[in-house]
Amino acid sequence: MEWSVQQIARIAGTTSRTLRHYDAVGLLKPIRTGDNGYRFYDQASLVRLQRILLLRDLGLGLPAIADVLGHEPDAVKALSRHLDWLRQEQDRLARQVASVRRTIEALREGGLIMAENMFDGFDHIQYKDEVEERWGKDAYAQGDSWWRGMGPAEKEAWKQRSRQLGSDWTAAAASGVAADSTEAQELARRQVEWLTGIPGTPAAASAAGGDVKGYVTGLGEVYVADPRFAANYGGEAGAAFVRDALRSYAARHL
Repeated sequence: MEWSVQQIARIAGTTSRTLRHYDAVGLLKPIRTGDNGYRFYDQASLVRLQRILLLRDLGLGLPAIADVLGHEPDAVKALSRHLDWLRQEQDRLARQVASVRRTIEALREGGLIMAENMFDGFDHIQYKDEVEERWGKDAYAQGDSWWRGMGPAEKEAWKQRSRQLGSDWTAAAASGVAADSTEAQELARRQVEWLTGIPGTPAAASAAGGDVKGYVTGLGEVYVADPRFAANYGGEAGAAFVRDALRSYAARHL
């Protein structure tokens, strides 16, 4: 089947102008254009548009959406991940509804408000403001979409990888090896690989042609200056070891 641009706009709750813009920027191309200039779309176009609108609702800009679509061409796999995220959001919103309802009932009845129950479901943007301030809204939205798109097993595997990397850094720092040693440089390689694998971060963007060296060395300084980061590497001394190793790695390989 084919649908005209006007039909698609009506069905999707968008506008013909928006669809023409998506065509102009290469995000959603029609399968053909009629003699009258009308654009026509097929089923695959509808699936792609659904993915675009879902990602837009997450706050991603069009360049970020194009990047996400390009990295995951399998629509079934991508939509399955997004469905998992929507279900998580559904659960979170249900908990928010229940939490607010309990607050309203307590206020109406003049009873005590249980503080520990008031914010159930309000935990999804713990670092949103800080990330957006440091790296922009697209960085947060793209990283958030990536994280929520993973299943429980994938998330746990990623957490375990992060914990293991931190543990290995701490052990290396405590062993007294030099920051430019083979062992430390292998850890630095793993750290850079880990950083560039997280969509939305400057490291991921840098890997596509930007200043990876500047980002990695700058982040090493952040590890030392910010106690929250330093804690991942056994404290300030461990963070300084990581910083020096990253600086050495960057000088040699980036």
